[in-house]
Amino acid sequence: MESTNKRPVITRRNLCLGVGGVAVLAALGGVKVANADALVRPPGGQDEQRLISACIRCEKCFEVCPHSVIRPAHIEDGLVAMRTPVMYFDNHWCDWCEQANDGRPLCVECCPTEALALPQGAEPETTILGKAVVIEDWCLAYRLTGCRYCYDACPYEAIELDADNRPHVIADKCNGCGACESVCVSLQNGSISSGATSRAIVVVPDTEA
Repeated sequence: MESTNKRPVITRRNLCLGVGGVAVLAALGGVKVANADALVRPPGGQDEQRLISACIRCEKCFEVCPHSVIRPAHIEDGLVAMRTPVMYFDNHWCDWCEQANDGRPLCVECCPTEALALPQGAEPETTILGKAVVIEDWCLAYRLTGCRYCYDACPYEAIELDADNRPHVIADKCNGCGACESVCVSLQNGSISSGATSRAIVVVPDTEA
């Protein structure tokens, strides 16, 4: 009978081969053991040391996220961080499950080890996932096209427009929710943003946190 379970089956042999291959790559410098760069984490994952030590890679937070913005870190993020939750805002943003769970992050509620855990009284405005950054060379508004998608999308009024309608991020109002990045259309206009490797506004880790 054909199995209906579509999850991949990992045999002991394949697991050993995979671990061995990663060990070789690490020895050759092809894989980082520890992550040298900060990552944008879901709500409650801002204590990086606690997240890394408590996360059991159960994938519950990936599965429960109503907008699919929580995904696993890749091997290039470091062996220690691999398969831990990272935020991606290519299709949606983090609204703290406002519609799905009355503003209570489902990822935090489902985490069995409190690797994701919010302090008492935490709110979206005060929980900093990251900070949005405008890459002016790739931004359509800096070509005076009148684009203002990021400005219109920001739910926290953390983006302002200058006299030429070009966006600027107000750092102390930005919580890194990703709404701006999720609507940026710069990559759809290759003739203007030639050479771009990302959208013109992206959320990066808050290095001052």
